Amino acid sequence: QVQFVESGGGLVQPGGSLRLSCTPAGSMFNIYKMGWYRQAPGKQRESVATLTRTGITNYEDSVKGRFTISRDNAKNTVYLEMNSLKPEDTGVYYCNIPYGDAVLGSWGQGTQVTVSS
Repeated sequence: QVQFVESGGGLVQPGGSLRLSCTPAGSMFNIYKMGWYRQAPGKQRESVATLTRTGITNYEDSVKGRFTISRDNAKNTVYLEMNSLKPEDTGVYYCNIPYGDAVLGSWGQGTQVTVSS
């Protein structure tokens, strides 16, 4: 299974911004679809955003207009640009390969995002 390394998290005040990065072990050029997920304290992991190789995006309703997923095949990296952050965005963020309701890769360590004043 493909493994991922996520980075870019941190502590930010409400209204702030962060950019998360995800790098898979091995080339992601042939990976058709990538996704970002988050797990808030005491909640199940949920899909936040997905992006196909052809540029089709899908966002969870609560992040629409605030988050942007993108990929740079040359840098073998997937990004999640997060703006206007809210306390409810707090959680551990992961990337993986969506496959229906499941994922095809192994879960990495994730990167912690904390939105608090």
